[in-house]
Amino acid sequence: MVQWLRNSVVARWLLTVLRIWIGVEWIQAATEKIGSPVWTGAKAGVAVSGFLQHALTLTGGAHPAVQGWYGGFIRNVALPNAKLFSYLVSYGELLVGIGLILGCFTTFAALAGVVMNMSYLLAGTTSTNPNMVIWQVLLLVAGANAGYYGLDYFVLPYVRRLYRKWLHMAQAEAELPARKPKMPA
Repeated sequence: MVQWLRNSVVARWLLTVLRIWIGVEWIQAATEKIGSPVWTGAKAGVAVSGFLQHALTLTGGAHPAVQGWYGGFIRNVALPNAKLFSYLVSYGELLVGIGLILGCFTTFAALAGVVMNMSYLLAGTTSTNPNMVIWQVLLLVAGANAGYYGLDYFVLPYVRRLYRKWLHMAQAEAELPARKPKMPA
């Protein structure tokens, strides 16, 4: 299955459709937030604060929907920075959607999507998050094949050349003999 996802021409086409569909889902979620003053406007952070406050109410009981360690993260990191998280979520969703639709840095966009979906799940929200995680993990497993029919076809070879050039320069520098400092006369 993994080899098929990574190498098959048929898989490329199916992954392209899947990638664009997931990208559209992210764009729709982002546009709702970016157009709302409680997400990115004058009252930015209000929606995130409400969401996080609700998540904290789910930390109690024998089998809490939100685990204690994640509740600690919400209480100590996310809530005090609700305005920042409001912008991160809104524009993060937008960038993931754009990356997936265009097929540009597809693997990174899918990974960022999984991180966001897992964050929503850990905060006690089910919705479409489990499905999105599964589909995005398929994109991750497929690797470069997921973005083959997209900008990755052009971008990834360029990035690889830059990386090899940088790596070659770093190796050449490491092979230089150590210079002994000259003592003043």
